[in-house]
Amino acid sequence: MDLAPDLGCTSRAGLNWLLHRAAQKLGAVAQEAAVRHGITTRGQIVLSALASEEFQRTQLALGHALGVDKTTLTAELDRLERAGLIMRKPDPNDRRVRVPVITEQGRVVQREVEKLHVQVEREFTAGLEPAEAHALRELLERLIAVDHGPDSGSCM
Repeated sequence: MDLAPDLGCTSRAGLNWLLHRAAQKLGAVAQEAAVRHGITTRGQIVLSALASEEFQRTQLALGHALGVDKTTLTAELDRLERAGLIMRKPDPNDRRVRVPVITEQGRVVQREVEKLHVQVEREFTAGLEPAEAHALRELLERLIAVDHGPDSGSCM
């Protein structure tokens, strides 16, 4: 049974709604890709941050860098640690502080999910010309980089 589109929802053209709806659609498919490897999109973001670090960060510094509150990050790190994808080691400068470190298994999962996410993005933008997809990414990066007030957002 085909249902007519909800014009009350699809007719909204505000930029906030458009960006949010696009992010929801892309996020849902990206989440499915991550779940295939036993993690969430949040877990993938944490693993990617840990995999790309040239130096180790404390949990507090990692949370700040990702724009995530302590409770949310701790819960995600707990899940990743139980799955064997990260370890939390004592900070050599302050043994009360923990430093999350990605494990080799975590690196494998992170790379596999990253490949899936690249494919998901490619499929999501398949209706655009390559130059349009590139322009979209550049425009979004510029909008994010401009200081429009407090940065209360999170990448998770």
